[in-house]
Amino acid sequence: MRFVVTKVCSGGGKARAGALHIAGAGIGIETPALLLSTRKGLPAFLSCDLLASLPLPDSLLLHVCPTHFIEGPPVKTISAIRGLHGMLGLPDHILVAAASDSIESLPSCEATNKFGASFETPSGRRLVKPSDYMELISCMKPNIWASLADEVPAWVTEKRNKVSVDRTLRWLDACIALDVASGTNSFGVIVGGSSLEQRKLCATEVSKRNVSGFWIAGFGFGESIEERCTLLNATTDCLPREKPRLVSRLGLPEEVLEGVAAGIDLFDSTYIYQLTMGGFALIFPVDMVEREMQNGVLNTTDGDSTKINLRATTYRKDTSRLVDSCNCFTCQNHTRAYLNHLLNVHEMLAQILLEIHNTHHYLRFFHSIREAIKVGEFDLFRQEFVKKRRTHFAAVVV
Repeated sequence: MRFVVTKVCSGGGKARAGALHIAGAGIGIETPALLLSTRKGLPAFLSCDLLASLPLPDSLLLHVCPTHFIEGPPVKTISAIRGLHGMLGLPDHILVAAASDSIESLPSCEATNKFGASFETPSGRRLVKPSDYMELISCMKPNIWASLADEVPAWVTEKRNKVSVDRTLRWLDACIALDVASGTNSFGVIVGGSSLEQRKLCATEVSKRNVSGFWIAGFGFGESIEERCTLLNATTDCLPREKPRLVSRLGLPEEVLEGVAAGIDLFDSTYIYQLTMGGFALIFPVDMVEREMQNGVLNTTDGDSTKINLRATTYRKDTSRLVDSCNCFTCQNHTRAYLNHLLNVHEMLAQILLEIHNTHHYLRFFHSIREAIKVGEFDLFRQEFVKKRRTHFAAVVV
């Protein structure tokens, strides 16, 4: 794996654009980028042929969760069919494996112990030891994998945060030792809860290990926005510039922009899945840089909203597209009224069409972020984006 930083914001900013090259993948992925969340290897409502209709190469990054396969086919069977790439029929996609997600494999810190990490799964609570985890990694053959981590919520004590860091570092060493033969790309996990000291300690120690990048975990468990910003910046300050950084559970547009401003390159989030399950469609402007940025001034005369609830009766007779400027399959072929109908009669096609649009829309958002960094206008892009959204929310409240 090779990662190159191609542009860093001027004026002391940490937002950066880069390119991630995976051996055998044949194509580079520009960063900042989004990892599409999956359930047992594929996005919840997208088959392989629908996945291929999404923007390339941005849609090639998939987050897979090894614990989803604990009760799946035997590990020898998965290995015999060339791992997940062969089983899923996705030879060209970049699979990034990490033990937890926010849907079917939730960290359970109270049941985690010195032997392994505990997760709440659909089949109950499971304790996963480093040896069991690396057996799954070995058979799945992902392009990148992250080590086990002891993720804790924001309200735990400083002593528990220290235990979390100690365990995570010990499991990282164990996972790396078990992976010596394959030599795949490993990401060291950085934890520490809401403790600034433990976050910095963990980041410093993980940086000393032979890892290809860093997975910043443990967010989305009760920390405040102010705490998260401070912790993110303190963590990235301790990491080497030449390796990629990935963060979990920052999904809202404002959270993504916050992460990019702190120097994050990759984002793993279930935001699209949660929107789709709720019957929401993203409609906020994403092409600000390409269309509206002129002479360093961002045009904010258009109204703004993040998403619309297509279950609402107001869309029952709405024959317009979700987003006029969107060229996804859903927007090119269907109306808001049709999606409203599908949702209200409980047709799964509604979720399929919504996931196509929401994924396409959010990938365009990441493209705009990259363009803003390249032209040196990220700070302006972020400020105006947040300002525009706040203006809309204020108008709605009034």
